[in-house]
Amino acid sequence: MTERITDKGAPFLEVQGLTRRFHGVVAVNEVSFQVQRGEIVGLIGPNGAGKTTTFNLISGRFPSNAGSVRLQGQLLTGLRPDQIAACGIARTFQGARVFPKLSVAANVEVGAMALQPLGLWADWLGGAQARAVQEQARQRSQEVLAWTGLAELAEETAGSLSYAHQSLLGIAIALALKPQLLLLDEPFAGMNTTETQRAANMVRRIRDAGITVVLVEHDVPSVMRICDRIVVLDQGSKIAEGTPQEVRAHERVIQAYLGVEDDA
Repeated sequence: MTERITDKGAPFLEVQGLTRRFHGVVAVNEVSFQVQRGEIVGLIGPNGAGKTTTFNLISGRFPSNAGSVRLQGQLLTGLRPDQIAACGIARTFQGARVFPKLSVAANVEVGAMALQPLGLWADWLGGAQARAVQEQARQRSQEVLAWTGLAELAEETAGSLSYAHQSLLGIAIALALKPQLLLLDEPFAGMNTTETQRAANMVRRIRDAGITVVLVEHDVPSVMRICDRIVVLDQGSKIAEGTPQEVRAHERVIQAYLGVEDDA
C-alpha cells in the first residue's frame, strides 16, 4: 500500500448538480459536494435519501440526468463503470457481494485481474501474457490479503465466512483494483460492536495508506468518529455539509435524521 497523501488544494472528487430521476421520481436532486485527497467523507441520511443512488451515479452504474462528476479534474460523466474504475475509483455494495464458491484468495484475484483484463484469445490460448497477468493477480491478492488480515483465511470458501469477514473480503476485492478513491456502501452493516470497531480501524488504515474514502453508513456514531466531513441527504437533496460537530448540531439534520442530539 502507499503512504498517506493529504491535499487541501483543488478538489480530488467534485460532484456538481448531480440529478437522477426514475419514472418521474427524483431520487437525487442537484446534489453537489467536494472531497479532498486524503479525506474520509461520510454520506448519511434517512432510508430513501438517495445515498446509494449517488454512489451509483459516481461509479457509472446509473447514468445521471444532469450534473457532473470529476476526479482530479477529469470528467467522468458518461463513462462506463469499467472506464471509471480504470480512472481510479472502486466501490463496495450493500451486503457482502462475493463469489461464495471460490476461495478468499480467488475472490481477490478476480478483482486484481480487472487491472489488466486479458483478451479472449490470450486467455483461451493460455499464452505468456495470460500467465504473466495471472501471476501478477496472484501476487496482488497475497499483498491485499496480508494487508487486510485475511491471509489466514485465504483458502477458505468465501461463502463459509462470517458476514463481517465477507464484508472485509468485499473491501479487499475493491482494494485489489489499486483505487485512488474508495466508495464504501454500508461497510458496518450487520456487525456487532467489536466488528464495527475493527472495520472502522480498517477504514482509517485505508485512508492512511493514501486512498481517499467516501462512505455511506447508517451507524451514525461510527461516522461521527472516523469522518473528516459529512454530507447529509434527505429526499434526494443535500441539506447539510460540514464537520461531524457541525452536522451533529445542524437543526435540519436533527429534525430529518438524528432526532434529539443525545440519540446520536
